Amino acid sequence: MPREPERSPAGRAERMTALHADHARAVLRLLLVLTRGQRQSAEDLLQETMLRAWRHLDAVPAEPDAARRWLFTVARRLVVDRVRLQRGRPDEVQLVDMTWIPAGEDTTGAALASYAIRDALDRLSPAQRRLLCEVYLVGRSPAEVAGRLGVPIGTVKSRTHYALRALRTGLQAA
Repeated sequence: MPREPERSPAGRAERMTALHADHARAVLRLLLVLTRGQRQSAEDLLQETMLRAWRHLDAVPAEPDAARRWLFTVARRLVVDRVRLQRGRPDEVQLVDMTWIPAGEDTTGAALASYAIRDALDRLSPAQRRLLCEVYLVGRSPAEVAGRLGVPIGTVKSRTHYALRALRTGLQAA
């Protein structure tokens, strides 16, 4: 027999504590799979899932299996909403500040080398330029870049290889 929803603040807090203790680990595991291992995103989504459970505690079934299914559904919908939001927004373009790179001697050779590098970078596709900036200028690991782009790590490594090869070809042409 389903139990009557708790109306007192203490009863609601006790029920929420029990829900969290019983189901948070399973929901986090699901979110880690759905976010492709992005722990920070999964933890944020877990927190939002539990917040929604708190706000709609009367809608959460009393039976443990049904409550877990309810939490999984909420978590999955939050992931879908986040993906839709990210797809609806244009890609964020990070301008790379190259002023921090120490300047060597201010000679004609250095100026020509700088021009050649800029020219070679301009010849790359925007995707290649972004990838090289992420890996070499920002300093992200291939795994981090793979998570940000939503592609396998091997794809990031091969695309980095081909982008470097295209950059070398551009430098040789300059």
